Amino acid sequence: MRNKGFTIIEVLTVVIIIGMLAVFVVPRMFKGLGKARRDIAKSKMALIESALGRFFYDCGRFPSQDEGLEALLVPPADLEEKWNGSYLKQSDLLDPWGNPYEYVAEGEINMGSYDLISYGADGMEGGQEGTDDEDIYND
Repeated sequence: MRNKGFTIIEVLTVVIIIGMLAVFVVPRMFKGLGKARRDIAKSKMALIESALGRFFYDCGRFPSQDEGLEALLVPPADLEEKWNGSYLKQSDLLDPWGNPYEYVAEGEINMGSYDLISYGADGMEGGQEGTDDEDIYND
């Protein structure tokens, strides 16, 4: 009478195949996740840009550097009569990594306008291109 079951060779073969799949497939899945977060950051920037456009239309100017993006949530003291917000929710001002977007009133990247910046996963200026730490700017 023969016992039914798997031999050690068969079990090791399956373990090796699963290990190889993990080595080649898992990194690609995580790379796609990073790209998705960068795409979400760009989409949220477009939402902030739209809110800044409505703020400009109502108030006749963009928020100052001191007011920052908070001016989209709370009316600046000199604009309470013109301000017609709240233009966004507080959560819209956070990038996909939970860091606040940076607002530069006198844009360095977008001369003559403003800059919006997400510093990526590390939350610090200057990340390596193509990684989650890459800095993302509005167009």
